[in-house]
Amino acid sequence: MDAKYIKSLISLLDDPDTNVFNTVSEKIIMEGNEVIPVLENVWEKSTDPLLQSRIENIIDSIQYNYLAGEFQKWAQSQEMDLLQGTILVAKIQYPELNPSPIHEELEKIRRDIWLELNSSLTALEKVKIINHVIFTLHGYKPDTSNYFAPKNYFINTLIETKQGGPIILSLFYAIIAQKLGLPIYCVSLPHNFVLGFKDRYYQKTTDEPAEEKHSILFYINPFNQGSLFSAKEIELFLKQQKIDDELSYYLPCNNKEAILQLIYNASVALQRSNRQNKAILFTRIHDLLSK
Repeated sequence: MDAKYIKSLISLLDDPDTNVFNTVSEKIIMEGNEVIPVLENVWEKSTDPLLQSRIENIIDSIQYNYLAGEFQKWAQSQEMDLLQGTILVAKIQYPELNPSPIHEELEKIRRDIWLELNSSLTALEKVKIINHVIFTLHGYKPDTSNYFAPKNYFINTLIETKQGGPIILSLFYAIIAQKLGLPIYCVSLPHNFVLGFKDRYYQKTTDEPAEEKHSILFYINPFNQGSLFSAKEIELFLKQQKIDDELSYYLPCNNKEAILQLIYNASVALQRSNRQNKAILFTRIHDLLSK
């Protein structure tokens, strides 16, 4: 990055001529992430609302271009790794996020659970161990005091505060379980997000779609300390909420669907907090990934 060239471009950002501004902003955006610290420094020193607004819009455009590329690569990958997707979502809010502490914490928890597991344990016993390690030993818990706070949707703030909302706690739990080779997957319910423990030995015996419900041994609610429940409780929940019963509410969703739900929920939380610029950025990424 040519510092003098960037400085000369930034000096033109408050030009009243819209054509000049558009040309300059396009050139700055092309410089990519490296120019963001310089722009932030100018923003902090400025008292001009117009200049600050223009800088904010340029930074948003740079971040969107970078994240759009990263999310597209993720969506085109064969695996669509759940952890990588969750970290990318956090990077929308925290562009300079260092993922190393996240990997380190996950590895610590994985190792602590692995030391307690053995092949003779039932699925139920394995989940009890996971619950004990995550919620008792490591102290993770739901944030029930400020349910819609934006911080409750990002894996880095979950690790920093040990608190989170239903979807980030479920993703966190699923990532750890899958690192241990356990068939625990995300299930997207209306107004909720839980996990299902899949029966590895399930074999379909009829062509009835509803029979697929039997492929899930039981469900896990990480927002309630990993409590377990059955398909009948999902049926009751849907009736109480007056929601049409659909098979998809009982079966695992894929990683892309899970990440899309996380992005959408985070955007709603940001809107509720009057952080419209960030909410728009999340919405744009959601729309891109939905295609």
